Amino acid sequence: MQQLIDRTYDFIVCGAGTSGCVVAARLADQPGARVLLIEAGSAYTGPEVTDPAQWPANLGSERDWGFEAQPNPALNGRRMALNMGKGLGGGSSINVMVWARGHRTDWDHFAEESGDPGWGYESVLGYYRRIENWQGRPDPLRRGPNGPVHVAQPHAPQPLALATLEAANQLGIPRFDSPNGEMMEGPGGVAIADLRIKEGKRDSVYDAYIVPRLHNPNLHILTQALVARVLFKGRTAIGVEVVVEGQQQRFYVTGEVILSMGAVNTPKVLMQSGIGPEAELRAHGIPLLNVLPGVGQNHQDHVAFGCTWAYSQPQPVGGGGCEATLYWKSDARLDAPDLLHCQLEFAVPSPPEVGIAPPAQGWTMFAGLARPVSRGQLRLSGAGVLDRMLIEPNTLSAPEDMAAALASVELCRELGNHRAFAGVVSGEVVPGPRDRQGMERFLRNSAVSFWHQCGTAKMGRDDMAVVDRALRVYGVSGLRVVDASVMPRITVGNTMAACVVIGERGADLVVGGEASL
Repeated sequence: MQQLIDRTYDFIVCGAGTSGCVVAARLADQPGARVLLIEAGSAYTGPEVTDPAQWPANLGSERDWGFEAQPNPALNGRRMALNMGKGLGGGSSINVMVWARGHRTDWDHFAEESGDPGWGYESVLGYYRRIENWQGRPDPLRRGPNGPVHVAQPHAPQPLALATLEAANQLGIPRFDSPNGEMMEGPGGVAIADLRIKEGKRDSVYDAYIVPRLHNPNLHILTQALVARVLFKGRTAIGVEVVVEGQQQRFYVTGEVILSMGAVNTPKVLMQSGIGPEAELRAHGIPLLNVLPGVGQNHQDHVAFGCTWAYSQPQPVGGGGCEATLYWKSDARLDAPDLLHCQLEFAVPSPPEVGIAPPAQGWTMFAGLARPVSRGQLRLSGAGVLDRMLIEPNTLSAPEDMAAALASVELCRELGNHRAFAGVVSGEVVPGPRDRQGMERFLRNSAVSFWHQCGTAKMGRDDMAVVDRALRVYGVSGLRVVDASVMPRITVGNTMAACVVIGERGADLVVGGEASL
C-alpha cells in the first residue's frame, strides 16, 4: 500500500485530470502551501499515451473509466459508451489532442449565470494569453506566446484536411488561420486544427503543469487511490477518505478540499458525502448534510454521427488523425455555431446497429452537435465507493437536437461529396442517401459521444446551482468543485481547453483574488 508520511495538507485536490493538474500546480506555487493531488488511475506513460496516433488504444483500457449510459429510448434503446480518461492527465492523456477554446457567447453565458464578469470572454482571453505557448501566427489580443501549454498546428496537413478546407470554403463557410481566434467570436468557420502535440509527442496537461513541478517538495501525488467521500466537521470540509489497495486511508486539510474528478465522479463523491438531492440520498441510506437538488442534474455532452468515405487509394494519417475542424450554424439566427465537425483521417466503424461495415481504407467526419438541448442526469446505484453511477444522458431526447442532427449530417455529406475530394476518395459509405425517416433511424443508431461530459455540478445562482461564482459548494465551507462539472452549459467545441481555464481561474479564486493577467 502506498504510504504518505504526511496526513495533513493545506490543500487536497481530488483528481489529476485536466483541471485538477492545473489547480494543483498553481496552488503548489504558493509559498509554503502543502498540496496533495489524488488520482484514481496510474502514472502510466507508455507509447499508447505518448504517441499521438495511438490514442484509440486507450479506449477500453485501464486508462479509461469505461462509463456506459443507461438504455436510451431516443437511441432505439442503445447504451452509449462514455469513455473518460483515468490516470495522470485524465482526458488530456488519452484524447485526440484538439485544442478548442469555446465561443465568445459560452464565456459570456458563464458570466451571466454566475453574476461574475471574471468568467466573461474578455477576462477569459486574459487566461488564454497566460495559458498558451502558441506556435502560430501572432495574435496579441487572443493568443499567448509564453504560457505552459504548447499549442500548434500540423506543419504539413494531409491532402484530406486541405480538401476539407477547400470544400467548406466553396460551400460558403469562411476559412480562418486558426479555430481559436476570431473564428470563435462569430458564426464559425473552418480551419486546420490546433493540437497539443509537441515534437511529435502528446503534451498532456499533466506534462505541461505537473511535470515541471515534480521537484517541488510541497507537492505530493498519490495514484491508484479512489476518493470515497469528503470528511466534514459540522459543515466544514476537513479532509477526504480514500481507498488504496482495498484499505481506507484518511487525509486532512487546514485549507480546502477541491473536487476535480469530472462530470461523473465529482457528483458521485458529493452525493456519497451527503450533498445532493434529498430523495436520492435517502434512497441509499446516506445521511443528509446539505440538500442540493442540482447535484447530478444538467448532464450535457456533445454527440456525433460518423459519416465515412472510402479512399481511392490509401492516405497517410497526420498526428493523432484530426487535422481539420469545422463549426457552423444550422440556423443563421443562432448566436453561435451549433454544428461541430471533427475530421479523422481513418475510417471509424459505426455502431453495429447501423449495419454498414467501414471501408478497408477511408476517413470519417464526426458530424456533431455543439450546443445540444437535451439534458440528462446521474443517479447513484449504491452508497459505496465501488458502486457505479447510473448515467442517463437523454441524448437526442429534445426535438431541437434531432433537427440540428439532420442539418449536421446533411452539411457533412455535402462537404464530403464535394469535388474538392476528387482523386482522394472513391465514394460515400456511411450513411448513404436516405429518406427523412431512414435518416432519423440512422441518427438514433449511430449517435456516439464526443467524450465531453459536463454540467453536473453547475455554477450559478438558481435553485439547481451547486457552486457559486467562486466555485464554492453551496451550504458548506472548505469545499470547491474545479472541473467540467461546473459548466452551466457545454462550450462549443472540445472541452479540454475550457477545463484548463476553469483550473486556472479556480486556482486564482482559491488563493484569494483575481491574479494579474
